[in-house]
Amino acid sequence: MLYIQQSLGPEERLIYIAKFHWFYDVQAILNIVWGLFFSVSLLLAIASLIQYLPSGIADKMLVDQLSLTDGIFHIVMKLHPVIKLFALLVFLMGVLKFTQMLVIKVTTEIAVTNSRLVYKRGLIARSVGEMNIDRIESISVQQSFWGRIFDFGRLIIHGMGVGEIIMPNLAEPIRFRRAIEKARTI
Repeated sequence: MLYIQQSLGPEERLIYIAKFHWFYDVQAILNIVWGLFFSVSLLLAIASLIQYLPSGIADKMLVDQLSLTDGIFHIVMKLHPVIKLFALLVFLMGVLKFTQMLVIKVTTEIAVTNSRLVYKRGLIARSVGEMNIDRIESISVQQSFWGRIFDFGRLIIHGMGVGEIIMPNLAEPIRFRRAIEKARTI
């Protein structure tokens, strides 16, 4: 909340600070879970199918010969390092997406003051969308089925003329809309 507090005018005061819904955190964590699932599934699928491949191809995918007593995990350990590296990269893609989502959450500030709406995002490069409260023409709330049940949604703020600010999924979008309406009457 540093940017918004620093940019407040002398007679300006905060009315509402928007928050990301906890579903956003769940989506971020699911990126790690799916990355782990796909990387393990890839290794297990290759290990279970390797015995059915022609011996010339199977030998290139292994660093050691298979024996009849090898279980699935011994086969995974004998897989070529490039295959293991690829599975690691699949997992790391999930971790990177998780990190990206958390950085977006931490560096995004959305607030309504008595005179303007502020939407700031960005860690190094900053992008700020501001709109005077009296220049807001309409507010559209978009909620999916799950958004209605768990109370999250996206707002699209239309300004007079051509300006519009599209918000990410936020917790309590109707309350955010009411805060804008309240700021208009002050």
